[in-house]
Amino acid sequence: MAWDFSTEPEFEEKLAWMREFVREEIFPFETLSLSHDAMVDAVKPLQDEVKRQGLWASHLPPELGGGGFGQLRLGLMHEILGQTVYGPWVFGNNAPDSGNAELLAVGIENSGREGHRKQWLEPLLAGTMRSAFSMTEPGAGADPTMISTTAVRDGDEWVIDGHKWFTSNGSVADFLIVMAVTNPDVHPYAGCSMIVVPADAPGVDIVRDVPTMEDPVEHYGKFGGHAEIIYREVRVPYDNLIGNEGEGFLLAQNRLGPGRIHHCMRWLGQSKRAFDMLCERAVSRTTHKTTLAEKQTVQNWVADSLAEMTAARLMTLYAAWKMDREGASAARVEIAMIKYYGAGVLYNVIDRSIQVHGSLGFSTDLPLESMYRAARAARIYDGPDEVHKVTVARHTLKLYTPVEVPTEHVPTRRLAAKERFAHLLEAATANA
Repeated sequence: MAWDFSTEPEFEEKLAWMREFVREEIFPFETLSLSHDAMVDAVKPLQDEVKRQGLWASHLPPELGGGGFGQLRLGLMHEILGQTVYGPWVFGNNAPDSGNAELLAVGIENSGREGHRKQWLEPLLAGTMRSAFSMTEPGAGADPTMISTTAVRDGDEWVIDGHKWFTSNGSVADFLIVMAVTNPDVHPYAGCSMIVVPADAPGVDIVRDVPTMEDPVEHYGKFGGHAEIIYREVRVPYDNLIGNEGEGFLLAQNRLGPGRIHHCMRWLGQSKRAFDMLCERAVSRTTHKTTLAEKQTVQNWVADSLAEMTAARLMTLYAAWKMDREGASAARVEIAMIKYYGAGVLYNVIDRSIQVHGSLGFSTDLPLESMYRAARAARIYDGPDEVHKVTVARHTLKLYTPVEVPTEHVPTRRLAAKERFAHLLEAATANA
């Protein structure tokens, strides 16, 4: 198949509008210390403008109020929005709400539970409800088959028990989507399900927001926090099940595949911002009577950063293009590759930009230090680098079969060639 990452001229105009809008209207909020509620009020006019432009919740199909953009156009969009943490929020496609909305939409389609639409999906899309995705557990880490949270059916209810952490936005969410074992007698890939749990349901104990390198100050109830939650005999209606029993892993892959593409394109937006700061500093700063731009080491940083960013961008757009045409499963290797490669590029470019700024880059007078701390997490969440590398290696090695003699063994190839072309060799000898 031919590769084509181009988009329609009218969408190119939308991208140009987004670049200016993000830079002029959203960037300034980074310098303010507003509470979450104050930010909600502040960005409301911006969100209204995004809706007028037809760019709101573009990851969803038109029947759900979105643009149905597909992964390629969404990727180009997220490259712009990802320059600032507030970009996806203003455009109605911030994690985890965007992925949770997709989960609910797919679940409604699979199960026919239309009640979820008005109860959870529509308020989520309208911004009147917030959600969280509760899957990661202490001890299970990057191996979701070790999930121990259970949901046992008791009549027309589920009874949920378990311990989760790093539930993003869990302390400010109105409802939680919980991954739990509903059938322990089969393989975890077929025995887990997703269930909607109201955050105020009896037995839901939101213990704390876990401090991290990205945000080391302990707090509670802050947007963007990662909550530790204990579920103690939490009872919810059976119909809170998303999709069908045993579809938890299938739904998770449908959610995480596009999410990783969006992550990688947002990282490219962050990388480009750090790269611009690097280059600006290089041509502005003079030391030992020459600019930093004239130093070979700095030139290497510029060249390496641009090459890595270009490679990551092409890899990510190709993964998005393939996913649009063949689905998430067919693009599994490509998605795994961009997850670890893109995370490394993000980290490297920010690191070089800090270095070229010296003590200024290390200070909070520039956004680089906070970008750097956030970038470190990219190599861990949604599966650490090593897990994705295993995925790539395993799928790649399945394409090869063991042999006793290497395929490229020259003596063996020479013998086969002599047998194949014996007539030519005889003719050449006779004419000699």
